Amino acid sequence: MLGAARDCITLRRSRNPPIPPVAIARYDQTMDEPEAPKGDKYVETARDRRIANALLLFFLIVVVGGGIWLANAMFEQRQLDDCLAQGGRNCAPAIEAPAR
Repeated sequence: MLGAARDCITLRRSRNPPIPPVAIARYDQTMDEPEAPKGDKYVETARDRRIANALLLFFLIVVVGGGIWLANAMFEQRQLDDCLAQGGRNCAPAIEAPAR
C-alpha cells in the first residue's frame, strides 16, 4: 500500500517541470533594481490639492445637509402619523394663504 502512495506522489512531482535557472536569474535581477521614475508622470501640485479639498468639502456639506433634511422630514412625518393614529383631525400644519 505504501508503494502505491509513493508512486502517486512521484507522479505529481514529475508533472511540473523544474524552473530553468535563466528564469530565476532574470527574476532576481529585476527585483534588485528599483524602477526609475519616468519624466512624463503627473506631479500633483498644491493648487490641485486645494481644488480637490474644496470639492470634497462641498460634497461633504451636500451629504450632511441632505442627511439633516431627511432626518427632519422623517421626524415631521412621524409626528403626523402619531397624530393621525390617535384620531386627531387637524394634524397637518396650517398652510397660510398669500397676502393679496
